[in-house]
Amino acid sequence: ARAPCAHARARARARACLAQSTAAAMAATPRVVAFVFPMASGHINPSLPVARRLVELGHRVHYCCAPPMRGAIEDTGAAFHELARCLPELYDGREPDVFGAIASLAKEHGLGGSNMRVCRLKLRAVQVELQLPGMLRFLSEVKASAVVYCAGFNEVAPAAAKVLGIAAIPLLTCAGPGCYECMVKQSFDAPLEDVDHEVAEFAPGVAAAERINAKYGVTFERGIPKPYGRLEGISLAAGPCLVTTSEDLRDPASEKLLAQYASEGIAFHFVGPLLDQQGAQRSGAFLKEDTKADQGGAAEAGGRLVAETRAARAAGRPVVLVSMGTVVTGDVPQFGWEGRPVGADGKPHGLSGRELCRAAWAGCFDAFGAGVADEGPLLIVGLGPQPDPLGDVVAPANARCARTLPQVDLLRAGVDVFLTHGGQNSFTESLSQGTPVVVCPGFGDQIVNGRKAVAL
Repeated sequence: ARAPCAHARARARARACLAQSTAAAMAATPRVVAFVFPMASGHINPSLPVARRLVELGHRVHYCCAPPMRGAIEDTGAAFHELARCLPELYDGREPDVFGAIASLAKEHGLGGSNMRVCRLKLRAVQVELQLPGMLRFLSEVKASAVVYCAGFNEVAPAAAKVLGIAAIPLLTCAGPGCYECMVKQSFDAPLEDVDHEVAEFAPGVAAAERINAKYGVTFERGIPKPYGRLEGISLAAGPCLVTTSEDLRDPASEKLLAQYASEGIAFHFVGPLLDQQGAQRSGAFLKEDTKADQGGAAEAGGRLVAETRAARAAGRPVVLVSMGTVVTGDVPQFGWEGRPVGADGKPHGLSGRELCRAAWAGCFDAFGAGVADEGPLLIVGLGPQPDPLGDVVAPANARCARTLPQVDLLRAGVDVFLTHGGQNSFTESLSQGTPVVVCPGFGDQIVNGRKAVAL
């Protein structure tokens, strides 16, 4: 699929909007902006160019995030604050994960082995109650006048902003509000009404929500937020929400959902892919035990791959880029390398991340592999952080395999085809460069983006 002209027009509108807001920001008094993002590379990477620009304009930016993201954060000029140290009420004695500490909380509340999305719904108020004291401290200590945060995985930042009376700006790293409306309908094997009842009757969640409301004046809905697909992390903001796609490519949303957001004062701004400058560090795939990423070595190796890509293009040699993303190559429960989704029967089913990735890599090697390094297409393959990612799959001589890739820089250098998992960042980044894609989706919006690639 190639980028439609409408996508280019949307990028032009986004640049004009950015120029206007930049001019306003330059005239404004320097401010302190907090950024709060989960341990999920696909959610934090689009925020990095925003932080970089704010720093360039003289504002101070403070990130509350996990250690594997530190190098990419500090590369923007922002200050890094370790999530677990800022929020000890949640993290002391618990294991951080992409959703906060949901896996640990699930075990504490007898939900171990349950569908992770159901666990998150049941435990969201339980988790927020533990997070709020630390988040209020963090925002107060850095003297934040606004907080930018992940709209999909974060309810505590806007809740704390509401308590403190500061601006909250959600960043939605999927194709608009309709994305979650679609995902919530395909995430559960049981009927939504049954899941809603199960969540609404989870006593610890109900009790936590009541205590939050009594102490802070912040309300969480009992059961699944309605209309189905509504994100409380957006609703609590009551203002602008940045969306990392073009308006032409947004997922359809029901009138009921849009009307609800409008009644809450939410305005969606479709800004397209947020691409950082050439050579900028990005957060890549990682394992939970990683205390810090080897950003220096990764940046140096990435620069060599970009140079080799440019040389191949100059010589008329095709370039094939392969990346299956950061989640299925990582160790996220039920979605990562050894993970399988858990069904209503409480049992895992489907392919693991390892099986999916190795099948995709093997297919690429079979199609484009050559016995000599400088013959056939140049294959650039991101393998992720696993100790033996390829297993029995043998990489051909013309493949360059690396743990992480400077994906945006490679796409800018020129790629003939991109074999991707179809995550929102990869999908829109390839469209921004007019790069053809082959999508091998794993879960969530990747499946929808695969259908969009076919349609385009």
